[in-house]
Amino acid sequence: MRSRFRLAPLTAALLPLFLAPFTLAESRQAGPLHVEADAISGQMDQQLRATGSVKATRGTQEFDADWLEYYVDKQLLRAGDRAHMQQPDGTVDADGLEAYLATDSGSGSNADFAFGHGKRVLRGHAEKLVMDGKSHYQLQGTRANTCSPGDDSWYLRAGSINLDYVSNVGVARNAWVQFEGVPILYTPWMDFPLDGGRKSGLLFPTVTTGSDGLQVSLPYYWNIAPNYDATITPRYIEQRGLMLGLEGRYLQPDYRGRIYTEQLPNDRKTDSDRYLWQLDHKQTINPQLTFGIDGTVVSDKDYYTDFGNSTAVATSSNLLREAWVNYKPSWGNVNLSASRYQTLDNGTEQYARVPKLTIASNKQFGDFSANLESEVTRFEHRTLQDGWREVAYPSVTWSMDKPWGFLKAKFGVHYTHYDLDAYNGSPATTRDRTLPITTLDSGLLFERPTSFNGRDLTQTLEPRLYFVHIPSVDQSKLPNFDTSENDLSFAQLFSENRFSGYDRINAAQQITTAVTSSLLDNQNGLEHLRVAVGQRFYLNNDDIALSGSATARQQKRSDILSTVGGDLTSALRLDTTYQYNQALAKTERFTAQLRYAPSAGKTLSVRYRSGRNELLDNAGNYGPLRTVDVAAQWPIARNWYAVGRQNYSLQDKKVLQRLAGVEYNQGCWIVRVVGERYLTDINQYKNAIYLQLELKDLSSIGSNPMETLRLAIPGYSNINNIPETE
Repeated sequence: MRSRFRLAPLTAALLPLFLAPFTLAESRQAGPLHVEADAISGQMDQQLRATGSVKATRGTQEFDADWLEYYVDKQLLRAGDRAHMQQPDGTVDADGLEAYLATDSGSGSNADFAFGHGKRVLRGHAEKLVMDGKSHYQLQGTRANTCSPGDDSWYLRAGSINLDYVSNVGVARNAWVQFEGVPILYTPWMDFPLDGGRKSGLLFPTVTTGSDGLQVSLPYYWNIAPNYDATITPRYIEQRGLMLGLEGRYLQPDYRGRIYTEQLPNDRKTDSDRYLWQLDHKQTINPQLTFGIDGTVVSDKDYYTDFGNSTAVATSSNLLREAWVNYKPSWGNVNLSASRYQTLDNGTEQYARVPKLTIASNKQFGDFSANLESEVTRFEHRTLQDGWREVAYPSVTWSMDKPWGFLKAKFGVHYTHYDLDAYNGSPATTRDRTLPITTLDSGLLFERPTSFNGRDLTQTLEPRLYFVHIPSVDQSKLPNFDTSENDLSFAQLFSENRFSGYDRINAAQQITTAVTSSLLDNQNGLEHLRVAVGQRFYLNNDDIALSGSATARQQKRSDILSTVGGDLTSALRLDTTYQYNQALAKTERFTAQLRYAPSAGKTLSVRYRSGRNELLDNAGNYGPLRTVDVAAQWPIARNWYAVGRQNYSLQDKKVLQRLAGVEYNQGCWIVRVVGERYLTDINQYKNAIYLQLELKDLSSIGSNPMETLRLAIPGYSNINNIPETE
């Protein structure tokens, strides 16, 4: 008959022995030791021995063993031959186990362990395991990972690992990272967070190869405080030398910011010092008053081409440096700023605005609203004329919004004054321009029920009419500080001015007509079809032009704009835009994109784009453009995904960007291999290879292609978040 030994009958005598004195160490939970076994013997007040399927519990601790010995005076428990211990922060299975219950200390040999909480569990094996106080373990001769039980596809093999679950820090010494049994990375010392939080220490290195040869980065993360941190990154570039990167971040209730720099002294390719500085600071003085400083500066115009990725090259033609203060009273908004640009391409350098003051206000009075746009700006340039520009644009708007439509009427007066400095021998001068502006915007909404293929649908019809009147005023003697002509679009059809900025305001007596119709699915809300057509009709000749960049318009109507698109199914969407020049009987622009995305990790898109006279580069060159862009992410086997993109110029018969790679999600690790080739200049390409191994709940090794994939492939999904496939 199985013996059940419960020390409760001797509670009065033994309870003081089971409660560790508070001055010695914190015990887990006071209380008696309950033991069940096939056989129990010993002296009740000294020691006991239990054998055969032993199970012992004390508070939150449980022990299972072939045999167990307990020494009452020392509160020492010994168990074997194979013993199992379970407690709130994990489990231990060892050949022999010794535990001092009063001090939460002890040891075990040939131990299998699993420590942690929730999904983040560190599992492994140690030749010797030492418990050194509550939730503190020393592991010797260890291999460990964060995978599911039985998965040793990767592990950390270390001479020793110390785990402190009070401070949530792990420290490994003399450690190798082994992947599929092959050592891939060695470190004499490393520390890591046990709860996924931030922790100072060396991060795994990044290794890439490309046009500049082998590149190796070894970042060090410094967790200065809960709201301050820094990352120091030495980066060796085979053909250029050693670059040092430094990022500092800070966060307070009233302000936050980031400082970043890259420094490469004596670049071996250019024989010059290369650098980048970035600053981003935002601060709140009170709910109405904020200010900030942000900007980027680089050593030369080729910096992003040499050291950036394809995204940086495409978006870094003008680098902004700006300081600003913003005030938001109840009646509107006030902003004071100063800004300069660093131009990296061969285009015209932009004006500095030092300073720029804008004041805006909007007050509602029933169906009426009073509005004010105003600005005072000082423009400065190294080679062009400097000057001040003051703008005031008060207006009054009346609006009516009904379920069946809307009507909005607006009248305003746009006043601009210039104080221009002396320039090229010409004396300082002033210029003024005053223009009354009247607009009328109206639209109707019609709906009717319909059906298609057995599905209940709602068809909408939305005609819209927009009128603008602005008289013609000679603006040829006005400077052009920051104005350009906007591309024609549906939004532009319903705007007052075809120019951006305040230096040019078109002469307008024009009417825009447009109609939009949609088919909406009553069951799931999908817009199966959306068709829109619009055109602007000119009742006068607009003789306002950008100096040297365009000629005055003479035609009586704009190009026709149309869009056709919709969700053909829940997974398949089509979008097209078409711009037709009636005067020349030619197509100006056409784009069409078909995207199929049935689920996460499955996306395929094809996009065609053509233009008769498009901006080809940042240097201001125009010409015909025809491109085909194909991008995809698709599963090719269980947990394997192929990724790719090809952007090809049919006009020039050359590849603009080519990207291809594979991703694999094993569950405990992810590997990504991606190659990229992209155009940085007319006939200059740059190559990049990304190889990343991501170890679950530990870190990643190699270069991260995620941002490149996200921007290159519409609808790209991080495979970490995709359920395993069959």
